[in-house]
Amino acid sequence: MAEKYIIRVTAGSDYDLDRHVVVPVNTHEPVKIGSDLIDAELNVRVQNYRGLPRNSPNTSPYFSLEPHATNKDQYSIAIRFTPKKPAAGSKSKVSSTDPSRSSSTSRLSQDPSSSSSSSPVASDEDSEDESAFGISGEDLQFGNDFDHPIRDRLPPGFSYAMNIVKWWIDPGLDGDAYADRPYLYGPALSSFNSIHVGPGELNPEKGGLWFEEGGNEGGLKERQDVEAPESAKDRMKWALKPANKSRWIFQYGNTYCLDFFNPYLDFNEFSLRLPGFTLPIMKYWDGQSLRSNPKRSHTLRYVLRNRSTDDTYLVIVFTLYLKEDVNEDGSLKPAALEANKKSKELAKASGKLAAETEDVNRDKDYSEAQREFGKLKVNDGAGVPENGDDSVD
Repeated sequence: MAEKYIIRVTAGSDYDLDRHVVVPVNTHEPVKIGSDLIDAELNVRVQNYRGLPRNSPNTSPYFSLEPHATNKDQYSIAIRFTPKKPAAGSKSKVSSTDPSRSSSTSRLSQDPSSSSSSSPVASDEDSEDESAFGISGEDLQFGNDFDHPIRDRLPPGFSYAMNIVKWWIDPGLDGDAYADRPYLYGPALSSFNSIHVGPGELNPEKGGLWFEEGGNEGGLKERQDVEAPESAKDRMKWALKPANKSRWIFQYGNTYCLDFFNPYLDFNEFSLRLPGFTLPIMKYWDGQSLRSNPKRSHTLRYVLRNRSTDDTYLVIVFTLYLKEDVNEDGSLKPAALEANKKSKELAKASGKLAAETEDVNRDKDYSEAQREFGKLKVNDGAGVPENGDDSVD
């Protein structure tokens, strides 16, 4: 059944697919996304990629570098972001208003030579909202969610697979797959494989955004101040304790780099490969059957969000479209656009999207995006694209 579908990756600052931009998978140029809450850059890499845009590289130099070569990682979501302080009068609740967190032991200022400018201090006249200076490590979450129930479509062995995921991959995961609006979120501090405090690196020879655990000079010092371990594995374990998460602040105006990768989800074969357990996920992609009367599209959504305020910072969507619903230039035909409209209505019904939004159709600008994509030297050291009209298997 997979041969009938082709995958496309989009991203935006909210759940509205009309506002998303197409992510050029496996290219080194990051996509830039901005909102009132965040400025972000994003690279998505997928091993053996056969999706949209057409002629995308089927791999990235990223996968030939360590630790990804040894791990045999299958995909990566790399995010470089700068959180913004919510505007006065914003409906967002503040994430951190505890004055004790304004001490030097809980701030993640990035330039040791300019601490006065990068570590805001609330004055006596500041309101409670204005005294907040960042997002608590307890609140920044990353994970998957859905706008409709999937419990009737969960495969046999799902609970066993989830136990493996929590035991082997991320003990910090929490969620409810049987809810009317299922979700599976984990604290960013324990979910991301690499966290770099500082701007990180943008290197075409490494596939674009490249982050190693640690930080720049100021970032390393501040990690030490909150007693965050140096290694990624130890930091993820450390972050499972609420007291540790609460000490870490993603400070407004500073830049943080996150990389999420693993060898378990194969976007080529659409299977979840866990230690001692392989689960074909094609027919359970988003809880909707792909066999009889198939939907025109199916989505898998990754979300960077705030647990306390429900603010959404970044949404990355992997969507499967029927090949017959995609034009040769990669733009969507009316049937696929109608499927997106239905997804948008579900997001509204679930409360994840405002009832009324500006009518923006990103697919009308797809040709221009495709021309810009063609200017990139996407094949330089990034593998050879598949020929013919093959797509995801």
